[in-house]
Amino acid sequence: MSTPSATPPVPREVIEEAVARLAPVLPLLQGLGERFAAKGEELALVGGPVRDAFLGRASGDLDLTTSAAPEVTEAILGEWGDATWDMGRDFGTIGARKGSHTVEITTYRADEYDRSTRKPVVAFGDTLDGDLVRRDFTVNAMALRLPDLELVDPHGGLLDLAAKRLRTPSAPEVSFADDPLRMMRAARFVAQLGLTPSPEVVTAMTEAADSLQIVSAERVRDELVKLLLADDPVPGLRLLVEVGLAEQMLPEVPALRLEIDEHHRHKDVYEHSLTVLEQAIDLESDPDDPDGPVPAPDLVLRLAALLHDIGKPATRRFEPGGGVSFHHHDVVGSKLTAKRMKALRFDKETTKAVARLVELHLRFHGYGDGQWTDSAVRRYVTDAGPQLQRLHRLTRADCTTRNQRKARRLSRAYDDLEERIERLLEEEELSKVRPELNGHEIAAVLGIEPGPQLGKAYQYLLSVRLDEGVIGKDAAAQRLRQWWATVSDSA
Repeated sequence: MSTPSATPPVPREVIEEAVARLAPVLPLLQGLGERFAAKGEELALVGGPVRDAFLGRASGDLDLTTSAAPEVTEAILGEWGDATWDMGRDFGTIGARKGSHTVEITTYRADEYDRSTRKPVVAFGDTLDGDLVRRDFTVNAMALRLPDLELVDPHGGLLDLAAKRLRTPSAPEVSFADDPLRMMRAARFVAQLGLTPSPEVVTAMTEAADSLQIVSAERVRDELVKLLLADDPVPGLRLLVEVGLAEQMLPEVPALRLEIDEHHRHKDVYEHSLTVLEQAIDLESDPDDPDGPVPAPDLVLRLAALLHDIGKPATRRFEPGGGVSFHHHDVVGSKLTAKRMKALRFDKETTKAVARLVELHLRFHGYGDGQWTDSAVRRYVTDAGPQLQRLHRLTRADCTTRNQRKARRLSRAYDDLEERIERLLEEEELSKVRPELNGHEIAAVLGIEPGPQLGKAYQYLLSVRLDEGVIGKDAAAQRLRQWWATVSDSA
């Protein structure tokens, strides 16, 4: 819990430096502040935009809070803006646009929670200090009064920001009981801002982890996504696991902490997975290059890196002689990935892409010393489909061995595979590979109507194309008839 009385004054030059970063929007904000003041109302920039100004970060949000009732705010904004809209009158929020800027203004709040859901019983407050104490963390409980730009920081948020410390304005157990999603935000701020939660915050998160169950899967997913897209998501993920929150929303990750057998026959899968995630992030393309193969930050690649080994706990076997195996953990892991992502309400395309990468992440290890046939390379490319560039990066990131000779050998082998893929792509345009006979031609050769049998015939000719390359339409038709005779006889 914060201690406002212990907060020393902030040097004026620190405030001036932060205000200078708001220069592009300062005239707009001060002009709006003057309009509220003329009506006898208070207005302040609050939360993320203030925090980011002190961090030197750009912020696209303009969140403000006011003493004015929603109808008064709406009237003032109607005279000031180009357009206004009701974003949630019951919650006191009115939005407006002026030029290229959008603002959201919320009446001071003094909400109460019944603790059975995270939805508050909305109550409007009458002071800025009262509004700030109900916010999630001290670094978000700072405000700049408008139009005079006075910093209001009753809970020492600026000092916490300088110390990279994460605390709550009120007692953390009260704050998290009011809204359990704040615990997910804590992990996100650890990842995004490099903050370290105070001991009392960690304790409160641990004790309240079970309460995350009252938060919708969509809200949890959104926070997880924001965390994963941070420059360094690993510290935030570690916090989720440490306090037990991951058990509630992504239990497959803490399950990776397999107890090490006495002979240390296998790696710590949890630490390995976090390392793979870090290495995958390092292999993403420059975010400023939209034409890069996998521009950062890439959610699909990061999810696949984190989840690629979640099939190992279910498939671990201790072999005679002290060895450990994880046979088919790629297939099992793919199914677990799809199930978990569906539970978190991820969209179908993202779920399909991540699950496919998990399924394919071991495929390269059959490459050996580069003895794959062109047919096998074609299948590798075709099976990866649009995920090929991500699969390249996931496969490389999955090498975490400390044996430098082995690491160099794997890297050279994958270099060779990529070169062969590029050569075949140029020669054969593998992304456009189709059977040499189309559906109408297949139907004519076999004398069948569209239906399941036609689909099987199409897949057979596709396998011929992948295995043997281009053999010509006449040869393809002959092979098709031979296959059909075999199928018909067995039926």
